[in-house]
Amino acid sequence: MTAAENVCYTLINVTSDSEPPSEVSLKTDLEKGEIKAKTEALKKVIIMILNGEKLPGLLMTIIRFVLPLQDHTIKKLLLVFWEIVPKTTPDGKLLQEMILVCDAYRKDLQHPNEFIRGSTLRFLCKLKESELLEPLMPAIRACLEHRHSYVRRNAVLAIYTIYRNFEHLIPDAPELIHDFLVNEKDASCKRNAFMMLIHADQDRALDYLSTCIDQVHTFGDILQLVIVELIYKVCHANPSERARFIRCIYNLLQSSSPAVKYEAAGTLVTLSSAPTAIKAAAQCYIDLIIKESDNNVKLIVLDRLIELKEHPTHERVLQDLVMDILRVLSTPDLEVRKKTLQLSLDLVSSRNVEELVIVLKKEVIKTNNVTEHEDTDKYRQLLVRTLHSCSVRFPDMAANVIPVLMEFLSDTNEAAAADVLEFVREAIQRFDNLRPLIIEKMLEVFHAIKTVKIYRGALWILGEYCSTKEDIQSVMTEVRRSLGEIPIVDNEIKKETGELKAEDEVSAAPAQKLVTEMGTYVTQSALSSSRPSKKEEDRPPLRGFLMDGDFYVAASLATTLTKVALRYVSIVQDKKKQNSFVAEAMLIMVTVLHLGKSSLPKKPITDDDVDRISLCLKVLSECSPLMNDIFNKECRKSLSHMLTVRLEEEKLSQKKESEKRNVTVQADDPISFMQLTAKNEMTSKEDQFQLSLLAAMGNTQRKEAADPLASKLNKVTQLTGFSDPVYAEAYVHVNQYDIVLDVLVVNQTSDTLQNCTLELATLGDLKLVEKPSPLTLAPHDFANIKANVKVASTENGIIFGNIVYDVSGAASDRNCVVLSDIHIDIMDYIQPASCTDAEFRQMWAEFEWENKVTVNTNIVDLNEYLQHILKSTNMKCLTPEKALSGFCGFMAANLYARSIFGEDALANVSIEKPIHLGPEAPVSGHIRIRAKSQGMALSLGDKINLSQKKANI
Repeated sequence: MTAAENVCYTLINVTSDSEPPSEVSLKTDLEKGEIKAKTEALKKVIIMILNGEKLPGLLMTIIRFVLPLQDHTIKKLLLVFWEIVPKTTPDGKLLQEMILVCDAYRKDLQHPNEFIRGSTLRFLCKLKESELLEPLMPAIRACLEHRHSYVRRNAVLAIYTIYRNFEHLIPDAPELIHDFLVNEKDASCKRNAFMMLIHADQDRALDYLSTCIDQVHTFGDILQLVIVELIYKVCHANPSERARFIRCIYNLLQSSSPAVKYEAAGTLVTLSSAPTAIKAAAQCYIDLIIKESDNNVKLIVLDRLIELKEHPTHERVLQDLVMDILRVLSTPDLEVRKKTLQLSLDLVSSRNVEELVIVLKKEVIKTNNVTEHEDTDKYRQLLVRTLHSCSVRFPDMAANVIPVLMEFLSDTNEAAAADVLEFVREAIQRFDNLRPLIIEKMLEVFHAIKTVKIYRGALWILGEYCSTKEDIQSVMTEVRRSLGEIPIVDNEIKKETGELKAEDEVSAAPAQKLVTEMGTYVTQSALSSSRPSKKEEDRPPLRGFLMDGDFYVAASLATTLTKVALRYVSIVQDKKKQNSFVAEAMLIMVTVLHLGKSSLPKKPITDDDVDRISLCLKVLSECSPLMNDIFNKECRKSLSHMLTVRLEEEKLSQKKESEKRNVTVQADDPISFMQLTAKNEMTSKEDQFQLSLLAAMGNTQRKEAADPLASKLNKVTQLTGFSDPVYAEAYVHVNQYDIVLDVLVVNQTSDTLQNCTLELATLGDLKLVEKPSPLTLAPHDFANIKANVKVASTENGIIFGNIVYDVSGAASDRNCVVLSDIHIDIMDYIQPASCTDAEFRQMWAEFEWENKVTVNTNIVDLNEYLQHILKSTNMKCLTPEKALSGFCGFMAANLYARSIFGEDALANVSIEKPIHLGPEAPVSGHIRIRAKSQGMALSLGDKINLSQKKANI
């Protein structure tokens, strides 16, 4: 067993710059020093032994001069010293001096002070020499009857450890502890005793539990947790026992301890799939989420609920609890709210959708007046999206939702308003019966819209869907109201000149004199009090946008006016009215063009916007049927097509999800009878306690490839050559935040290599956790050395180093073998992820690090190249398949991934097929990578560069 795998109870931090003291000075301090000097000397001895020094000459000195002392600090240090000091001779026999130590500890086990007794019992748990423990057994047994619970509970632990390691020393331990448990009153002692019985003699533990099963709810939480573990283990091994204990688990769901409730709910779900059991467990989880203040706990328990939902039979039960789940929204944390809304949306059905919508509407209204929390805007956005999804899935709900949401179009938070607008656009296209209601609400809030992007969207919706004469006239009225008096340029110039005149008049007015507290005069100008805000207050919204130089909204306005004018012409038969309406629309466009060309706005109008407005003017002046079709029919067809495609994509993804969840059973699958299955074959039922323990220790068993040996061998890196005196190779095991290097070192010489040390150093965001300890290698012998490396962020890391050793009997300096570098692959930390187009664009704008990689490959097909990049970088393609299908000679796709450290990585692939170079010409183009950190962008770029070319098989 290597040093890294040895069980280590004691870890002591040592300052590396301190000089080790000499053995002689330590001996002097231990023999003749005061208590304080002896304490310091003993500490130094412990540190030196931990660092590999043997110090055999000090053993007898410590026994003679330190062991008899009664000082508590020294007694504590001695326990550490006896734990780490070598207790055997090189041939494995116990040192004679240890008999004296054993006698000293027998006295400590009978010491009147309960702390000394308890500490000694804890120390005995760590001893691995049965010869030392044998004389102490009567004293350990006697400690079970001590008056103090600290001594009794440690005595139970000592007996358990000794029974597990050396059963012959105390063969009647289970019986002894069972009798102790029956009479014991202290909760911690009972817990330790019961835990020992679970692992040493399960039948006795069950006998005890059977006698007190009705009192379990009165026990302390530490004992209740152990009882839950026992019930789980028993029912896991013997399913026929479930009926006997399931009531006990139900009772523990009402425990006052959150930990017990959590474990009991988890156990109940694994023991029974009955709807009542699932409902009780889910209810328990929901209560925990609401009552626990720690957000991490809330997220963990929410994950348990999400896992429950994944089971098809449990989903129906959880659907009845949607309203209870929504109580979690009272938590201010955005991540918790996000998961809760997603879970509620997954569980919504026609039975509970009405109640869900009522709750979400209330939540949306609540966010309207709350501004103190920074996540309020994001939360409102989440609520809007959830309501949007509900309305798409259950169209009957749209009529209730839309009036509430449309109030938020006038919101200052553009993101939430944009989501509302997207929802309204989809609803007005899908649900014909809601169009009059939406148009009416839109005209109501139109004047209050504050952001230009939302204004453009609202203009488009009104232009596209206003079909009655009254609605069209209302749109024109709202546009005129929002634009102010026209012509704009003349009006603005008049205002300016009017204000200048007013200023002249004001300046002639007498200046007001004010007297301060100190008696001095202050002069205040009458001019400064009224003027600055007047222009801003009077300006209507659309005019404000145009004066700021945002003429893209003017292009939208021109399109809207053209659509409504053409529709008005087709509805109204009166030629005079037709001409009057068209002339008004043209006047508005002309006055906007005039404003754009003048020097009044902050930025002049762009050529694109000029072309658009001019085109609209031409269309209105000619009124051709073709243009009428394009403006009033083709636009709507495009939107309809886009929404249909999106709906198909959603249905496809939902179908894939449901296919994943549905447990498909083939006709020729063997039938498994639990009663006939051997215990080692029960693969379907894994021990959850064991799995969670392994996960905590970082030993989770990953599912390897079809041939596990082949996949392991892929990760072996050769560090030295076959002709080197020391051959070394490393197996690199990446486990989330740390890397374990398992290095095989082989002595290829006929000499004994002493102090053979693996020295490692790292480059990048890697940190070596511990220095591997030196080894002695016999001729042609081999050994395994383990080294742990912590990873802090996603970037390529390099581990390099050498092996140094002394040759036994040689007078030369230390020998050194330099190792090859180990490259840590970034792909072990990157996982495919998905985000919306808006989030992608936002991150693309925010991330400052960009790496542009030129395509240099031998792949000739665009799609094949994209798939190759996705496979080699572990990224997900956000561009839908339909957009990538077909062949047009070029392709653009967005890729996204997230690291296990929460870092985002974006990539845009822009590639083309140079047809003029022939059909076998390789793909050309660029890949742009963006990330928040420089390391991530560079590492991903290096990875793409290395794997661009397809290997010839």
